[in-house]
Amino acid sequence: MASLRGRFLVLRALAGWRRRFLACGAGALGALAMPPFGLWPILAVSFPVLVLLLDAPATSWRARLTAAAGAGWWFGFGYFLASLWWIGAALLVEADVFGWLLPFAVIAMPAGLALFTALGAVIARLLWSRGAMRLFAFAFGLTVAEWLRGHVLTGFPWNTFGYAFSDSLVLLQSASLVGAYGLTFFALLLLATPVLLLRPGRGGPAGVALAGLVLAGAALWGAHRLAATPIPDVPGVALRVMQPNVPQDKKFAYDRRREILKDYLELSARPSTTYPRGLADVTVLVWPESAFPFIYEREPWAAEDIAAALPPNVTLVTGAVRYDFPPKGQVSPFFNAIRVIDAEGRVLHNTDKVHLVPFGEYLPFQATLESLGLEQLTRVRGGFSSGATFAPLSVPGLPPVAPLVCYEIIFPGKVVPAGPRPGLMLNLTNDAWFGTTPGPYQHFAQARMRAVEEGLPLVRAANTGISAIIDPLGRIVALSHLGEEGLVDGPLPQSLETVPAAGRFPQIIPAMLLLAALTLAAMPLSGCVTRLG
Repeated sequence: MASLRGRFLVLRALAGWRRRFLACGAGALGALAMPPFGLWPILAVSFPVLVLLLDAPATSWRARLTAAAGAGWWFGFGYFLASLWWIGAALLVEADVFGWLLPFAVIAMPAGLALFTALGAVIARLLWSRGAMRLFAFAFGLTVAEWLRGHVLTGFPWNTFGYAFSDSLVLLQSASLVGAYGLTFFALLLLATPVLLLRPGRGGPAGVALAGLVLAGAALWGAHRLAATPIPDVPGVALRVMQPNVPQDKKFAYDRRREILKDYLELSARPSTTYPRGLADVTVLVWPESAFPFIYEREPWAAEDIAAALPPNVTLVTGAVRYDFPPKGQVSPFFNAIRVIDAEGRVLHNTDKVHLVPFGEYLPFQATLESLGLEQLTRVRGGFSSGATFAPLSVPGLPPVAPLVCYEIIFPGKVVPAGPRPGLMLNLTNDAWFGTTPGPYQHFAQARMRAVEEGLPLVRAANTGISAIIDPLGRIVALSHLGEEGLVDGPLPQSLETVPAAGRFPQIIPAMLLLAALTLAAMPLSGCVTRLG
């Protein structure tokens, strides 16, 4: 053990390319904690390496902070490169147009996101100490950085470290108490404790044992919550989610518009074990994001075909591009919308996507970049306009709906509209851009965590998967796998009567955790100042 301890402590003194390689490798290793792998214990190796690198001695504060920023950046670069490489797949759908951007997406994006990890390492190093309290500094600094990553420049909180627990349903229950950023804090704090074993006689085994007890306690509490919380169904609701599995290069083919709608309607009408009479047993039919390769109002035949196919008892909820006057301050007449269509083909209600994807649905400085010949991935001239407000969606036969298009659901604390509490979250998405890479699995895991945080059921329709009905504890009622054509049939689970703490106080609880960590991390520093005085 002493020999192994000595070898690990040598890591602190590494310099140059060896130090950078180690930090990058540790970050890349940590990516295995994310879906679809879910190997969260691997962070108990990855995080201690970063702690050791931050431990490295230096002759001045400037040198310490520079070394910390370098270690943090290389760790973050390795982590994001290994966990987000699949984003490049979207550029290969039309490789002749966007293929040249592949190196920028696969390398430049992780490099930019790693700046947040570098900042977190610097914040942690400012509060550093020699003992166990430095783990609070570590968790504080990196959690602050992850929160900033989720908010700066419209935010991108994808694969925050707390999602390491998303594949464990019992550990996932803790998201109802502390949310995604709270889970990130505890992942950093608890899974970094093995580094304490490298300092003999300083309570290392006790610290690791305590971390293990906290995780075991969270798992036991989660298991009890699952066993003790029955979730009844909403009376009179029979859901069917249609997953067509149309490849991205064919989904928007205007010349195939009639064939695509015909395939949707035929698949939607199939009998199943749950609904032997097909649509005759269904009350709400859900299709994924941007289902139509056309503007609905411009194709009268589409309303006629839908009216001929839907029984009188069925309401269709679908993603579709909407054409309308742009709101003030925007120029595009196109909206990425969710549309409610009755059995006669009439549009009853619309809601527009508010949080658009940069470079996917619009370009920053749209007019300027378009004049230079650049396009966003959707290739809609002028991009999309965002919805004016995030408002509930009204669907006959359903409680009020929180409508979330694509990655709108990845933002903790921002998935429920203001006003009366909705009865469910509806997430329509098109992950066909990313094929069968880890991306759709990660997207699904984040959507599932929102259900636990908010205590709301989730109905999710994805073009190529993963489509599902999920109860407010994160349990899967019905599911269709990635890359499959199929139907997801089932009842709508009721929402929890009491909103979980993470849903009521999405920002306050992480802030309280960070304040406590800051206080504990600063205690050794205050003692040093007192002694110096």
